[in-house]
Amino acid sequence: MDIRAVNDLSFEEFVNIFGNLVEKCPIVAATVWSQRPFGSFTALEKAINDFIDHLPQSGKEGLLRCHPDLAGRDLQRGTLTQESRVEQVAAGLDALGSEEASRMERLNDEYKQRFGFPFVICARMNDKATILHQMTERCQNEPALETLRGIEEVKKISSLRLHSIILVDTPRL
Repeated sequence: MDIRAVNDLSFEEFVNIFGNLVEKCPIVAATVWSQRPFGSFTALEKAINDFIDHLPQSGKEGLLRCHPDLAGRDLQRGTLTQESRVEQVAAGLDALGSEEASRMERLNDEYKQRFGFPFVICARMNDKATILHQMTERCQNEPALETLRGIEEVKKISSLRLHSIILVDTPRL
């Protein structure tokens, strides 16, 4: 799909296609749709990021709470969104040994207890060893810093998901 096709989408079509760019947050797509026409992929991505950046703290934390635990029950049960499943599998989170799985579960719990939302990292840009290391490191962060880190990871995830749907920087006619 190119940017012209994106600009021609109805509201319903746009939300159906882009509603999970930010995990389980179709409000992002619903809000950004009204900013059409987008001159380029970059303009659409900027609109998404601007929406996220301008959310109040509670809204940012809400976006983070929509993300599943990494290698958690949803992965085991097969109830992740298609995008999350592909991302977690690519990082090897479906193939953890029992010791790794126990560590991941403990870190997920510790992280959520400390920050009030799940650990978010762009799984497609990391492997399971790096994710486990980052979880351990980031559990030590201050809450405000960790919210910022999580939101930056949400933007990376969103960007990769957007790249999988749209041809990049096709000029609008």
